[in-house]
Amino acid sequence: STAATRSDAELLANHLDIEFREISIESVFVAYLDALADTFVGRDVDVTEENIQARIRGNYLMALSNKFGWLVLTNGNKSETAVGYTTLYGDMAGGFAVIKDVPKTMVYRLSRYRNERGPGQGPIPQSTIDRPPSAELRAGQTDQDGLPPYDLLDRIVEAYVVRDESVEEIAAAGLDRALVERIVRMIDLNEYKRR
Repeated sequence: STAATRSDAELLANHLDIEFREISIESVFVAYLDALADTFVGRDVDVTEENIQARIRGNYLMALSNKFGWLVLTNGNKSETAVGYTTLYGDMAGGFAVIKDVPKTMVYRLSRYRNERGPGQGPIPQSTIDRPPSAELRAGQTDQDGLPPYDLLDRIVEAYVVRDESVEEIAAAGLDRALVERIVRMIDLNEYKRR
């Protein structure tokens, strides 16, 4: 995670008057890579190594849950889950998927609404809302590296998943057919994760 994300997380915890802990994943991540080095020889670094980071975090959270009786909330929203921008046994690990049916654009609207209610400028750091969304599993990564802007993605997810519209119907609403086909394919390939 970037320094900005860690700082925002601490600020949010302070605003909500909840305990804040920072536990490094670096040594465990290096141990994973060392353990898998012979098996991965000759293979390029890819999403596998990114997902290992998310899985270490999920494992830590579940260990804390077991030790202290805490309930782990997953953080994947409807948009991310629909297209597979969540990691099994990583950010999907938890006891309750509190925003699993909330599209990403609504997450932003709800965040702004919560901040409007105060006190002051609200509990969610504005930089969290303003920063481009990212899993931060590699340097400079943003969700838009592989996805269209969320306002467009959410339109496709709503049409395909909720209203059960076909690619033809979605494209007829003025959306690029190649993009619709790509997103529908992502949704179909990742349905097992959502279920």
